[in-house]
Amino acid sequence: MADYRVLVSDPISDIGVDALRKAEGISVDVNTGLAPEELLKIIGDYDGLVVRSQTKVTPEVFAAAPKLKVIGRAGVGVDNIDRGAATDHGVVVMNTPSGNTISTAEHAFSLMLSLARNIPQAHASMLAGRWDRKLYQGVEINGKRLAVLGMGRIGSEFAKRAQAFGMTVVAYDPFLTEARAQSLKVELAESPETALKGADVVTLHIPLTPESKHILNEERISLMNPGALIVNCARGGLVDEAAAKKLIDSGHLAGIALDVYEDEPPAADFPLFAVKKCAYTPHLGASTAEAQENVGIQVAEQVRDFLATGEIRNAVNMPSLDSATLEKVGPYLELARSLGRLAAITGPAQADTIQVSYLGPVSELDTELITRTALTGYLTNAREESVNLVNAPAIAKDLGLNVSESTVGLVTNCTELIEITVIKGSKTSTVAGTLFGRTARIVHIADHNVETNAKGSFLFVENDDRPGIVGTIGTLLGEAQVNIANMALSRNPELKRAVTVIEVDTEPTAELLDKLAATPGILKVRSFDL
Repeated sequence: MADYRVLVSDPISDIGVDALRKAEGISVDVNTGLAPEELLKIIGDYDGLVVRSQTKVTPEVFAAAPKLKVIGRAGVGVDNIDRGAATDHGVVVMNTPSGNTISTAEHAFSLMLSLARNIPQAHASMLAGRWDRKLYQGVEINGKRLAVLGMGRIGSEFAKRAQAFGMTVVAYDPFLTEARAQSLKVELAESPETALKGADVVTLHIPLTPESKHILNEERISLMNPGALIVNCARGGLVDEAAAKKLIDSGHLAGIALDVYEDEPPAADFPLFAVKKCAYTPHLGASTAEAQENVGIQVAEQVRDFLATGEIRNAVNMPSLDSATLEKVGPYLELARSLGRLAAITGPAQADTIQVSYLGPVSELDTELITRTALTGYLTNAREESVNLVNAPAIAKDLGLNVSESTVGLVTNCTELIEITVIKGSKTSTVAGTLFGRTARIVHIADHNVETNAKGSFLFVENDDRPGIVGTIGTLLGEAQVNIANMALSRNPELKRAVTVIEVDTEPTAELLDKLAATPGILKVRSFDL
């Protein structure tokens, strides 16, 4: 097993660090609190990086880390990791979305209760020696209408607790189905506006994106009932803080509870600190002993498994590939990579389109992974930097290469097939392969049906279809001490052409290739390795 080095640059649980250290072939360095310039100096030595929110993984970090393969984020948010740069450099970014689910849901719910009952203000009043029972009269949440924006793990847990307290829940989530909403016993809103109209409380549980920034703006907050409350334990920037302050000052909004802020930490003169009905915490959503241990263990296991077996869980910049899926699609990935490489060798240069097509049982699997693998094989020599499953789509886009999926176009006797067609204008070239059991086989190369292995060193010879050519090829290979491991022939009687695909034990020399190409009757010779 290869030796991999992993840097843990932010604190995670000791159990998580131990899980990495116990893994065969992985060494771990824990070096927390690094300044940006210190990280840049050492990151080039590492294959893996484990962070929380403190370490900023910038484009400069990726540029200084040619060996880096994976980043594990102990927690949900990956705002501190430049995902575009990660993808461009072929680095998988994985987070741990389930490790702090309960902690964050409980914290958000606690903030809502604290806000409704003025607990922070009453507590401060008591410490100041006052007994202000009438001043801090609160409101019940029983019977109130709650808008939940984002019904993932955390939003769903919040909704369960709210229902237990007698609240009516309406949810907005663009990926929530009507059937799932019914099972959660929530009303499904078709838009944020629909969810917020007439709501008494809103809680946010969505990522921060250009589309979701300031999703709670003045217009939307104004749709809520007078005296409404806002709770945000998701991401700073989801709430337009200036608009919230304005509506609190006007009396329309009763109060706000925040665990996250547009600028963290907020300045001492943060305008919302001046409002009376509020509850603020310093990004504590995941700060429980249980959550810290859970995310530390999970991120360590995910990084370990990726380096050891290629298993990908909770990736934010490519499809996940768990062990069960890996077992099922593994042979297809090997075939797709070889076909992609072969398509690049036999197809037209500077192609416009690469089309990956499927026939039979393989078409029922997660073909995105297989297509990415085929594209990785095709682009193997496209750039100086490494091409892999993560950055292959980005590199294809940079090259102006269109990638598409379709059903198989070849007429074939195979019940299952992966076909790759390379297109440049009117020119096309197709290769195809199948599985015999779990063994990958090439069955079509450039308009010729053949059958050969999907791995090894090969000669592809196109020649006139006449007696003696195959014998001449064998003689030349024998004289050069190149042993033939396998040979496949294909004829096209109409064109009077034939191809010979020869698997060889040793790579042919340039001199041998020149002799073959100069032989009368041989039209084209290619040597390639899969």
